[in-house]
Amino acid sequence: MVRYSKEHKQATRQRIIETAGRRLKKDGIDGSGVATLMADAGLTNGAFYAHFASKEELVATTVADQLREQRENLSEVAPGRAGVEQIVRAYLSPEHRDNPGEGCPSAALLDEIGRCTDVTRQAYTDGVLDIIDDFTARLEPHDPQSARVKTLTVYAGMVGTLQLSRALADRQLADAVLEQGIHNALTLLDATQQS
Repeated sequence: MVRYSKEHKQATRQRIIETAGRRLKKDGIDGSGVATLMADAGLTNGAFYAHFASKEELVATTVADQLREQRENLSEVAPGRAGVEQIVRAYLSPEHRDNPGEGCPSAALLDEIGRCTDVTRQAYTDGVLDIIDDFTARLEPHDPQSARVKTLTVYAGMVGTLQLSRALADRQLADAVLEQGIHNALTLLDATQQS
């Protein structure tokens, strides 16, 4: 039996989480079996239980990791209103819509996360609130907590807009939905700042 270092085991675990993130967002939680997830990571089914106790643990870990990565990416955007507009436009872009495996876990998995165990739902809640709090701090740097629920509502609208645009067969209509979603999100965010 080959013994691997802690670093090797951690790197392998992270590779599983990263490849699972793309697959889950592309095919859904229910549409992604352990065998497929492990094959994506270049590993056998047998190796799965050396890293995770269950598929649900992998899902919870992956959701948390995906949201952490999304938060890190947002931190690279310019501060203030200009950064907020950049985030909204990137989120509601045709590129994001057309590449769910590389995009937001909320837009790709929200309906399934709602049916997951409390552990996964808590991992999602913690991760999305971190994103919302960072986003709100851009808009209300002196009192971000006061605008938290309003910003969460805007985020929910953006997620729904992206999901609807993905579902529409009419490409022109799908693009128009994204454009209107950008307008709606920015209007609501500006109103949040003024209230």
